[in-house]
Amino acid sequence: MTFNAPNGSRGGRQPKANSIMNWMNTRTVNRIRRNGGSLMGMSLLVLNTVGKKTGAQRANPVAWFPGDDGSWLIVASAGGSARNPAWYYNIAGNPDAVSIDVDRSTVAVTAEQLHGAERDRAWASITTASPRFLQYETKTDRLIPIIRLTRR
Repeated sequence: MTFNAPNGSRGGRQPKANSIMNWMNTRTVNRIRRNGGSLMGMSLLVLNTVGKKTGAQRANPVAWFPGDDGSWLIVASAGGSARNPAWYYNIAGNPDAVSIDVDRSTVAVTAEQLHGAERDRAWASITTASPRFLQYETKTDRLIPIIRLTRR
């Protein structure tokens, strides 16, 4: 289970965490936990991690796509930013402390970054389902990580 996606040298602007963004994320997380969720035609889950630096519990709303084996695929796109999202590093730093809230239940998961042909197949499936991810790929020079979450 290697999490080794380097940051790029160019990319889109990733929004800074501020009180408005925190408020919006909290509302979205609560809505997903209560009712399940979707946004702009994409299914959402709550990704629960432990902060790599702080050790604090973190919850992030993330779009997910079905994997071939009943798993959940998530994309560390950060909107095409040059940097991976913070939750990517939280997973890498504490891979045994990851869970998701999906379909009104909490599921302990194992996270694995996809590589090579397996990543390419998943990327093709994701971009077919949601072409907006192709825009993120053109904004950055980093290889956007895809993470498979499987029930633990």
